[in-house]
Amino acid sequence: MQYSDKILNTPSSFIRNILKVTGEPDVISFAGGLPNPISFPTEKLREAINNSIDVHGTKLFQYSTTQGYLPLREFIAAKYKKTHGLDIHPDEVFITTGSQQALELIGKVLINKGDGIIMEAPGYLGAIQAFTLAEPNFYSVTLEEDGLNIAELEQQLQKPNVKFIYTVPNFHNPTGITYSAEKREAIYEVVKKYDVALIEDDPYGELRFRGETLPYIGGGRLENSILLGSFSKTVTPGMRLGWIVTKNKELLDHIETAKQATDLHTNIFSQYVIYEYLANNEYKEHVDNIINLYRIQSDAMLDAMARHFPPTVKYTKPDGGMFIWVTLQEGVSALEVFHAAMEVKVAFVPGDPFYTHPENVNTLRLNYTNSTPEVIEEGIRRLGAILHAYAPAEKVNA
Repeated sequence: MQYSDKILNTPSSFIRNILKVTGEPDVISFAGGLPNPISFPTEKLREAINNSIDVHGTKLFQYSTTQGYLPLREFIAAKYKKTHGLDIHPDEVFITTGSQQALELIGKVLINKGDGIIMEAPGYLGAIQAFTLAEPNFYSVTLEEDGLNIAELEQQLQKPNVKFIYTVPNFHNPTGITYSAEKREAIYEVVKKYDVALIEDDPYGELRFRGETLPYIGGGRLENSILLGSFSKTVTPGMRLGWIVTKNKELLDHIETAKQATDLHTNIFSQYVIYEYLANNEYKEHVDNIINLYRIQSDAMLDAMARHFPPTVKYTKPDGGMFIWVTLQEGVSALEVFHAAMEVKVAFVPGDPFYTHPENVNTLRLNYTNSTPEVIEEGIRRLGAILHAYAPAEKVNA
């Protein structure tokens, strides 16, 4: 059978593939980007399911509108007003099957084969996968400790047929960094000069355990701003509810057409249930509990890394979210370290899949949200022993 070039050129998810081998009970896995299941409001969702069926009956099981359940869109619009002061109308909110589908729909709507997409390097693997199906040219911009390299961004924006820039500005996946206020403003000053869309993918933004909430780069002031969000990290990932927010009505109309061709509409049962839960529970209190949990887990991992990793290993110290990015000394392959770590039953994600043009990189991603502090300590101790074997020999004073 002959397959399309677009599917043959799309990388399989390294993370999904290694989850198959890290699911064994004796493997300590820092590989997935999984929310901690103890954070799921199971009993409250059970109540929301029953109440939704009692109140709405067969509507939960029928076809529905493509754009999404209006009360849910109203809740999302109000949330942006409260958290960021943005004047978002419910008609500017579009419900998707997770924010992952939002990426695929945007790629379908905006990208012709050979058009340009500017990506962070490293960048979110799921976005690389989704956009690759549209057969673009990827233009990478180095992600620094405070956001995109401005000189490189300006240079890449001058490439032919650049359609959009994709960013994860808050608690970035995979690095855990957050764009600084100064860097956000600098990016805005550059982007506003070009006819391109700016995507700010923000699934982790509410999970801040240090510092103050920062304004979006383009949200509320760039004509072609696109904000993406999700309930996967704050309520439940299994119901697959995400959204697109943009004031560009023409873009939303095209996204609606692409959505109709893809799956008609997002699971309406999930939309009713999530809204019922949100409308009748203290959402902020629930998110605060997740934040407190993740702060403890993040601190446990950072403390263990400080004690067990060699000094030649550098790593980010996130202010929220789910990830820590580790940089090994030059010349060390994270992929090689991964295989060595699996021998002692510890898993992580090597950095290679997070680049559009990987070259056996010396970086890796650790997730802390799905392990107890005790498991984190043991896993980092094992990984630290592996990393010491790759570290240069310490000099001994005569």
